Amino acid sequence: MTSKVPFYIAVIALVIIGIAMSIIRHQTYNVPWVPGETRQIWDIEARIEFTARGKEVKASLAAPSTQSGYTLINESASSPGYGISYNSTSSGRRIEWTIREASGPQTIYYRSQFLVDENTKRDVTPPSQPMPEPKLPSLELSAGKALVELARQRSADNSSFTRELIKALNEPESQNASLLLHTNNKTNALYALLSIAEIPSRIVGVIELEDGRRRQNVQQMIEVWTGEDWQLFSISATQDGKQHPLLIWDQSNVSLLDLMGGSNSRVAFSMIARNISPTEATESKAEADGLLNFSIHSLPLEEQAMFKTIMMIPIGALIVVFLRIIVGLKTSGTFMPVLIAVAFVQTQLVTGIVGFLLIVGVGLIIRSYLSRLNLLLVARISAVIITVILIISIFTVVAFKVGLTEGLSITFFPMIILSWTIERMSILWEEEGGKEVMLQGGGSLITAILVYIAMTNEYLQHLTFNFVGLQLIVLAGILVLGTYTGYRLTELRRFKPLVKD
Repeated sequence: MTSKVPFYIAVIALVIIGIAMSIIRHQTYNVPWVPGETRQIWDIEARIEFTARGKEVKASLAAPSTQSGYTLINESASSPGYGISYNSTSSGRRIEWTIREASGPQTIYYRSQFLVDENTKRDVTPPSQPMPEPKLPSLELSAGKALVELARQRSADNSSFTRELIKALNEPESQNASLLLHTNNKTNALYALLSIAEIPSRIVGVIELEDGRRRQNVQQMIEVWTGEDWQLFSISATQDGKQHPLLIWDQSNVSLLDLMGGSNSRVAFSMIARNISPTEATESKAEADGLLNFSIHSLPLEEQAMFKTIMMIPIGALIVVFLRIIVGLKTSGTFMPVLIAVAFVQTQLVTGIVGFLLIVGVGLIIRSYLSRLNLLLVARISAVIITVILIISIFTVVAFKVGLTEGLSITFFPMIILSWTIERMSILWEEEGGKEVMLQGGGSLITAILVYIAMTNEYLQHLTFNFVGLQLIVLAGILVLGTYTGYRLTELRRFKPLVKD
């Protein structure tokens, strides 16, 4: 007797691989588990204005990059007559505009798109250099050391230490804080205090994300190294900046804008939030991250539309296997109901049922006449195929003439399958009688209706189209059902008298 251990190992492996593929796709491409969800995109535009002096101009703007919670999916620049280049420097990304000669007021634009994605994590680069010594007068340095010592006593780690320093700088009655803030703004003062404490930190430029906001300026905040990651803090609050909708625009701490050949420069930001479908979000994230996207979404739209139906066929096959093996429902042909259900999807259910009954009914009548001619099988099947085509053509023309436009969709029925169905039912009628024909025909129709309901379910459509790993789980289920050798549900009625006895 052959051992079934390898079989069950293979089934378990299929389920595990299918689940793993689905989870990876959800986490990597941010594909939602349920339909109807949307993804948010922020369109952010930087408007740069300055006055050119009539000679060559070079403008360099700090450019943002992918960061925790936000994926940069697109960026572009608008500047008539200017050359544009995107540069990666040791201090971060920058976009540069250049022109040989310009004079008068100038306006150039830079636009970026960020996909809100909680699974996005930025590359964490630990501090490589020690903190520089703060350049403070001796009196301010003494006041800073006193604030650092007090904050150290009230804290347990770098995060709590930074929060205590922010509290101290925001206390109006603190003489040490007032002395330090006399010649420094709060951000520079906090940076100096962290330098005194030898805690790695850096000043970053941040913009606050607010839908429809215009003419916003960059805010300076502090990022502090916690030992594992950089944590953002706002000097105006005791809570860390991650709790606010903030986007880090400039991590260089060098300059937001460098301008040569111009004066009176100004940078302002405007932003709009909009929602997109999960499909658009998946495509944008895959393209932005350079990921190998082996999903159906990488195909042209025409092929995607075709696969949206094809990927539902395994679900129909699972239903047929369950109804035939477990329930014991008889059908005409093994997977003919699945193909009929696919036609129902195109024709709508009521129109499909009426068309199916008319075609099969008329086809059986004509087939009964052909049986009297004692034709060979190939000729008889060919005649049935031509007959089915003529029946469909006549019904379509009649439906159009009487104004039933729904009847035009009857052409979606698989003609070859219908021909074989008529042939099988005709032979069954001759061998088993009309009752068996009704049982198998009715079972086929019931199965096709159930498969149609499953194939038009929005949730199942979403899962099968977006998570290919689900097909492996369906395959495992079919394999397991294939090993069932017990009684079918429809056979239990035969043993009902024994239960009574």
